[in-house]
Amino acid sequence: MRSDNDADLTARARIRNAALELFGAEGVGRVSLRAVAARAGVSHALVLHHFGTKEGLRKECDAYVIALVRGGPGMEALDDPLDDTAGLGALLEAGAGVRRYLARAFLDGTPEAAALFDELVETTGRWLEQGVREGWAQPGEDPRARAAIYVTWLLAPLAFGEHLSRALGVTDLHDTDATLRYSRAAVELFTRGVFTDERALEAWDAVREQRRSR
Repeated sequence: MRSDNDADLTARARIRNAALELFGAEGVGRVSLRAVAARAGVSHALVLHHFGTKEGLRKECDAYVIALVRGGPGMEALDDPLDDTAGLGALLEAGAGVRRYLARAFLDGTPEAAALFDELVETTGRWLEQGVREGWAQPGEDPRARAAIYVTWLLAPLAFGEHLSRALGVTDLHDTDATLRYSRAAVELFTRGVFTDERALEAWDAVREQRRSR
């Protein structure tokens, strides 16, 4: 469905937005350029004029989403990353279409998605280091590994969306309310932890030391 704001967009932007919606919902392989044109309210010829092929349109979508994630409001843009309810709500509301498209991009394994993952790890590492300095994040033994695991956890719902939707009893995991539910559970896990003592961590450390001593 086209939004009211689409009327103010250029034809190229309307085509891109229509492609983002359809590619995210159905996958690039299942969507024709004619379907994109119909969704955008333009002719098939105009889609070809702007993008040439479906691959060209897909690359445009990849570039747009990556630029949005890199340059748009992120956690670092919040006045306080742990205490800005309005800012966090806006991020969740704005991200549904991007989350759907990213889910497909990561599952399809595009080079752009791989580059974005690497950049997210770097950005997250810096963000966590900032948290350690400012006192709102715990220090870790292996900052690089922690940042990579953190990003993987955040992106896991994109890869396991169908199964997570079933487990939560929702039809659209990318709906804001559903996203708020599972992301709140993740934040609780990060904040309060799971284990009440360090026996599990000590067991992992013991195995590591045994392997090092061989």
